[in-house]
Amino acid sequence: MQSTSRSHAISVSAFVLAAVLGAPTVCIATHSVHPSHVVRTERYFQSIRKNSHQLLLFLQAMPKGGDLHNHLLGAVYAESFIQWASDGGLCVDPTTLYLSAPPCSEQGTVPASNALSDRFLYRRMIDAFSMRHWQLSGESAHAHFFDTFDKFIVASYGNTGKMLAETAARAAAQHEIYQELMHAAAFPAVTALAQRTGWDEDFSRQRDNLLANGMAHVVAAARKEMDEAESMRNAALGCAAPHPDPGCTITQRYQYMVLRGLPQEMVFAQMVLGFEAASADPRFVGLNVVQPEDWYVPKRDFRLHMRMLQYLHRVYPQVHIALHAGELVQGDVPPEDLRFHIRASVEIGNAERIGHGVSVMYETQARALLRELAQRNIMVEICLTSNATILGVQGSRHPLREYMRAGVAVALATDDEGVSRSDMTQEYLRAVVDQDVSYAQLKTMARTSLEHAFIAGASLWSDARNFRPVKACTSDLRRPQRRSAPCQKFLKQNAKATLQWQLESQWLTFESQRWPVAEARPQAPGLGREERARKR
Repeated sequence: MQSTSRSHAISVSAFVLAAVLGAPTVCIATHSVHPSHVVRTERYFQSIRKNSHQLLLFLQAMPKGGDLHNHLLGAVYAESFIQWASDGGLCVDPTTLYLSAPPCSEQGTVPASNALSDRFLYRRMIDAFSMRHWQLSGESAHAHFFDTFDKFIVASYGNTGKMLAETAARAAAQHEIYQELMHAAAFPAVTALAQRTGWDEDFSRQRDNLLANGMAHVVAAARKEMDEAESMRNAALGCAAPHPDPGCTITQRYQYMVLRGLPQEMVFAQMVLGFEAASADPRFVGLNVVQPEDWYVPKRDFRLHMRMLQYLHRVYPQVHIALHAGELVQGDVPPEDLRFHIRASVEIGNAERIGHGVSVMYETQARALLRELAQRNIMVEICLTSNATILGVQGSRHPLREYMRAGVAVALATDDEGVSRSDMTQEYLRAVVDQDVSYAQLKTMARTSLEHAFIAGASLWSDARNFRPVKACTSDLRRPQRRSAPCQKFLKQNAKATLQWQLESQWLTFESQRWPVAEARPQAPGLGREERARKR
């Protein structure tokens, strides 16, 4: 966030880590932890990976870098939406549990505030707004998940700043330092513009028509919305107060979220808004195309959307693109629709990152595609909780190990942590327990998240695969006590490198602490020394 300095961010992160695990507070940004510290940390990790409680504490305090796949609307927990609905005088249908605007006497709705005193209604609303107890809904996990958003979306209106504050505070508690949040700013304005403009199949003429009919005003509205939201966020977190919430240290940036289930003129208008906003405001770092690939319109228009992106990428080559692709399993769609979404997203849609990528092994020439992703340095955003809950894909069915085996860059992400009732620590826990990921691999994923972040500036690493630093900061990483003038200048000019330096500071604090000695395996009760020896 702009309201706090990087040095403050580093000191707060180090203090929180020390408070959790009793480590000394060290505020030096470097990855040059003594080798014995790294070995000792890995050894401790190995000793507790079968102890769910100790593993949870370890992973909770572990530095995690960035969350690059996070839907802002889905990041908020149901309890917050219920409170905001109550505060805003909204109504709820006690049968369908959809929120609506007042008056509440119409069509059998009741005040949402009733839920605060009616525990039965309260718990039903939480279940309806999230994946909690979804098995009791009578719906599939996929249907229940995607139906939640329409039920609570009204409570989000006017509360974008509170949503930013909630997800920032939670990110800080998980020891993240950066978020890219998908959000459709100025959505009513851009859809109205699309309807006024109509549709021309010539993409160039269609873009010209949108620009001539008021796209600049829509971009201004999107920027104003985020100005107001960030002001609300900072106030909610007390970022100007003497003791701000740790969430104030989180750097938040935005991907413009394009809803691909809409008519083609609206999809194209959203894309143009995303490219224009990213060109005008550095807080918008790129765009993403969302909504399920198995719905009728996204399935029918998938290739059309890729061609739209191909054209717009030529017009705005500096704007980053991340795309949902391959969030499918066999049976969701006809087999032919499993064979090309990831490849088309990269080769036609110019995606630099792929969200989910679960169906990669069903793609035509899957091994060649994996090699291509690795060679082109396309990162895959891995959302384990979401994939397990919505798609039923976990364990050996998940392609994470195939991506890693092929050398494809991967990083863990939360997707919709509020709806899924999860957080980044749970993603790391799933990676260890469900995917047998090692400590070194988790650390690489955290670093990879920042390396592939769309934030401006050069990387700290001249070789990101082996994490070799740029020349300006090489000596500083060998001598962590102070930064040289060239390194200070480099970091000042590059926001990405500054975040990466901050992460290395967190690794130093985390890995330099004194880890507890692993508990010995308990002996069988009631056996003496000789009996125990014979039993062994």
